[in-house]
Amino acid sequence: MATTVTFSNDVTRIFEEVQTLAAAATLTAADSGTTYILKATAGKTVILPALKSGINFKFIVGSAFATTDWIIDSAEGDNIEGLLIVNGASVVAAGEDQINFVNSAETVGDHVSLSCDGTNWFVSGAGNAAGSITVTDPS
Repeated sequence: MATTVTFSNDVTRIFEEVQTLAAAATLTAADSGTTYILKATAGKTVILPALKSGINFKFIVGSAFATTDWIIDSAEGDNIEGLLIVNGASVVAAGEDQINFVNSAETVGDHVSLSCDGTNWFVSGAGNAAGSITVTDPS
C-alpha cells in the first residue's frame, strides 16, 4: 500500500510501497501497488493474484541469484500480454503464463511492471543481457 505524507505547505506526496522479496510468495489484490525487490541466492516463484481491474505490481532484480530463475506466474495462465525490451530486442508476450528472470543472465536492475484490466496482465520492462527475461507458456 502507498504511504501518503502531507507536508506543512499542504503538498501531498504519495510514496509507493517497496518490499524485499527473498522467498516464494502468493500475492493478493491487497498487495497491489507494491514494488518488489527480488533478493535471494536462488530464484523463487511469485504467484500473481486473481485478475482484477486496476491492480498492479513491479518486480526488480536486486541481487544476483545463482541456481534457479525467479518466476512471476499468473494464477489463471494464458493472460500475460505485452512487450519487454531485452538486450535491445523486443520480447513479445502473447497469452503467456510466466515471466522468468533467468539465473544465468540476470542483471541487478532488470525489471518488469504488470497492470491488470480484469482480463489480462499487461507487462512492460527491460533486461540488460540477452535472455535475461523470458516469457513462457509451459502448460
